[in-house]
Amino acid sequence: MMNYFDYAATTPVDAESLHVFRTVSEEFWGNPSSLHDIGGKAEHLLSKCREKLAALLGVPSKGIHFTSGGTEGNHLALVTLALSRQKKGKHIIIGGGEHSSIHSSAAFLQGLGFTVTKIPLTSDGLIDPQIIKESLSEQTTVVSIGHVNGEIGTIQPLHDIHDLLRHRGILLHSDMVQSFGKMDVTEFTSEVDSFTLSSHKIYGPKGVGAFYINPALDITPMIPGQTHEDGFRGGTVNLPGIAGFVTAADRCHHSLATAHCKGLRTHFITGLEEQLSGRYTLYEGPVHAQLPHVIGLGIHGLEGQWLMLECNRRGMGISTGSACGAGSHDLPKTLQSMGVSQRAGKEFIRISFGRDTREEQIAELVNALADIHASLTSSLT
Repeated sequence: MMNYFDYAATTPVDAESLHVFRTVSEEFWGNPSSLHDIGGKAEHLLSKCREKLAALLGVPSKGIHFTSGGTEGNHLALVTLALSRQKKGKHIIIGGGEHSSIHSSAAFLQGLGFTVTKIPLTSDGLIDPQIIKESLSEQTTVVSIGHVNGEIGTIQPLHDIHDLLRHRGILLHSDMVQSFGKMDVTEFTSEVDSFTLSSHKIYGPKGVGAFYINPALDITPMIPGQTHEDGFRGGTVNLPGIAGFVTAADRCHHSLATAHCKGLRTHFITGLEEQLSGRYTLYEGPVHAQLPHVIGLGIHGLEGQWLMLECNRRGMGISTGSACGAGSHDLPKTLQSMGVSQRAGKEFIRISFGRDTREEQIAELVNALADIHASLTSSLT
């Protein structure tokens, strides 16, 4: 049985969510867009799911659009917002450490004549709102800053960014995939014009997510004539997945594992300090701006990819950053944006906790990391 420390990449499906998924597959199999009673029954459940998720988020249900996950949500939200405001201007701003889907959406918009400014991260892994302010122009229409960084877990200052943009008529999008289900996001959902969620990060089924666009905005869907999700996307909706997603969201909302993960983080860093003091670099923000669930670090002299494979050999599942960037030999975007050197960046690993992680597993992981470090250094001497 593997000790799993990659919850920021994906989570196992919650038993209740899986039960709902199966029940809906069997009993609500109609197409919600069909006009007969079987379709009507599915449509009623879809509406209930939308209302339930909106209530958990503190937003109007008309703004919730279900998708295949965070990547599609980010593509639809960012491109739709930018295209809807292109008469005003064609300049957008994104954070340097955003998920790859935001970078690819921005590259798509560049191909359509938009200018993109990427805001670097501080050495603490945070966006400095002052740098956003200095980057604004008359042409700026959309700013996209992820709420929690997926590689090191820093919490970005959305309140300050909102205050900066509020009177300028600039739209604010936030990728909330890594924050939703791990912290209370309701104080932020009303401060952004658009945000993205994903099911499989919160113990729901894979292949489903949602994005929100404030229904009070005058926004035109990206591709005209689509018949699902208020015209924002085509394709028959994945009702079993949506019901499973909303079930998982409800469970996470009522039992955030923050205190549990804080304890695990302290336990891990204390153990690391005891066994590898001075031989590792931790990438984190100040306590108030750090999600405890995600730890980004580098152990000096050990390449991250190699360390990941060695941990895997010992039955420990860790990662070297976002799974969507896996296989790429570039440094993680977060570290590039923080100005971390190529050499230090190659040492990067990510460890992330979930509600099933236990303290004894943390102790085993720390021992494994120390053992791997010791065996390499002894072989070099």
